[in-house]
Amino acid sequence: MANKSYIQSSLSAGEQIEAVFKLHWLNWVHVWLWVLLAVVTVGILSPVAIYKWLSLRCQENGVTNKRVIHKRGIISRTTEEMKLSSIETVDLDQSVMGRLLGFGTVRITGRGISDLVLKGIDDPLQVKRQIEGVSNPLR
Repeated sequence: MANKSYIQSSLSAGEQIEAVFKLHWLNWVHVWLWVLLAVVTVGILSPVAIYKWLSLRCQENGVTNKRVIHKRGIISRTTEEMKLSSIETVDLDQSVMGRLLGFGTVRITGRGISDLVLKGIDDPLQVKRQIEGVSNPLR
């Protein structure tokens, strides 16, 4: 039996995954720089390279028919979740480089002072559309 992702294992009754959002490939560049430095330093920086790789590998971002989820953590786990019914706005932040390479930040604002921020997301405009489409199926 394959390991389930956090999103799969945390589904409640009647909840289903609508989309899982990938990190853009550019997030991995600094990981490969650490790997290169680990090789150059004959393995001294290997723990840092491994930590950087695992921290990205253990991130999950997605939307279900009930909530938006951002999970991170290697051994410990930190999650930020927002119910779809609480979403007020879904904002997109893309630099010029982000527009050219197809990455950006999606900020989901909920009632009160809560924000859920998905940084370095691949195709952020599509992510925004998917979240808005699930949170308000009439759009």
